[in-house]
Amino acid sequence: MKTALLHYWLLSMRGGEKVLQAIARLFPEAPIYTHACRRDAIAPDLLAHLIRESLVARLPLGRRKCQAYLPLMPLALRRWDFSGFDLLVSSESGPVKGVRKPAGAKHLCYCHTPMRYLWDLAGDYYRRAGLAGRLAMRLFTPPLRRYDLRSAEGVDRFVANSAFVAARIRRVYGREAAVVHPPVDVARFAAEPPRERAYWLWLGALVPYKAPDALVEAFRGLGERLVVAGEGPLLNALRKSAPPNVTFLGRVPDAALPGVYAGAKGLLFPGVEDFGIVPVEAQAAGTPVLALRAGGALETVREGETGLFFDAPTPGAIRAAIEEAKARRWDAAALRRNAARFAPGRFEAAFRAQLAALGAAGRA
Repeated sequence: MKTALLHYWLLSMRGGEKVLQAIARLFPEAPIYTHACRRDAIAPDLLAHLIRESLVARLPLGRRKCQAYLPLMPLALRRWDFSGFDLLVSSESGPVKGVRKPAGAKHLCYCHTPMRYLWDLAGDYYRRAGLAGRLAMRLFTPPLRRYDLRSAEGVDRFVANSAFVAARIRRVYGREAAVVHPPVDVARFAAEPPRERAYWLWLGALVPYKAPDALVEAFRGLGERLVVAGEGPLLNALRKSAPPNVTFLGRVPDAALPGVYAGAKGLLFPGVEDFGIVPVEAQAAGTPVLALRAGGALETVREGETGLFFDAPTPGAIRAAIEEAKARRWDAAALRRNAARFAPGRFEAAFRAQLAALGAAGRA
């Protein structure tokens, strides 16, 4: 089947891009359609595909700040012509699934989440926006929501990255979605040699919905060390307010990640994630996870065996979880076995099964 791959934008190699990378391996000849691509920031094997950008990439700062052109994206992607294609596979958490599907073609959408800034987290984004941002949201959110609902109608089969996201798809689009968890390179983290575990770890983007401020505050006066690995808009403010037992590493090079996980007493995960690759990587390195009892972590962490849950993203709840984790003995082999459920081979087999179901059953 002549296949086209679609992805909202290619500006880095985060979780969504790694899923696209795995899908692209199944379709080595397929072109990739995306609103904007930073070729210096994505994996070489993705660059081996023909990459077609929308008109957004040609606008000022289109490849750096393409999210600012969100209201134009529905119009931009309608300019793509998919005549002659039999299959469209979209990797979606932004506006890309609303393309014009040619007659007789099928469209499978791997949905990381319906757009947070339009649906579940719209209120949070609005409260944190400046005056211009609030005005833009008031103006554009209603038509973008209507567009998003219409675009879902052109999808023949939804696949979600977690049961948490499948429930969101059902609530927002009124559609059912099969669950195929993202692939995680667990073997790379499991191969890291054991070392002294000297600190607690946070790893990820320093943005409000991930609750890093509560985590940093939890370590104030605590006789433990916290290492914060990541960048984001909250970095400078957190650095200024953090107690001396909190260390900021900034962005960790990919080659150093296994060692960072292996040196941690535990990974702290106080935000609500759609799936969350970081907790799986930590478990593959033999590191337990202390997570908020919400979101994708409920599908990747086994309470009491590979980690613990706390019920609120507050300093007190986080400190209590740390004290409980310190009193337990963690089995690194059990942690790695749990992480192995998300190995790339399992993703490939499950995704191929969804492609076969699309061909056999059509719209779902």
